[in-house]
Amino acid sequence: MGDYENREREEVFSKKVRAGKRTYFFDVKATRSNDYYVTITESKKRLEDGVFIKHKIFLYKEDFEKFAEGLTETVEYIKSHQEVVEKRYEFNPDAATAKTDDDFSFDI
Repeated sequence: MGDYENREREEVFSKKVRAGKRTYFFDVKATRSNDYYVTITESKKRLEDGVFIKHKIFLYKEDFEKFAEGLTETVEYIKSHQEVVEKRYEFNPDAATAKTDDDFSFDI
């Protein structure tokens, strides 16, 4: 039964998002009755000793709409009250080769 139980708990889908000093993991898992749910994990390296600290929440499918509404409303509140500059962390080979000494950028 151990193998069967472990197989049930395997991740069905996983998305890793690197964001600066943090990494977020969005994992789809299955319950014993094969209902899917999401775990959202924040992982951040502690400066003092290099240990990764993880915080995890579980999001069940019956809560998806309310969770998404709450998150959207919260993000929109911040965007309407403060400037939000979203950072892109993906490697961009063009930006790496075209690097200049300028410490700023602007749109024309």
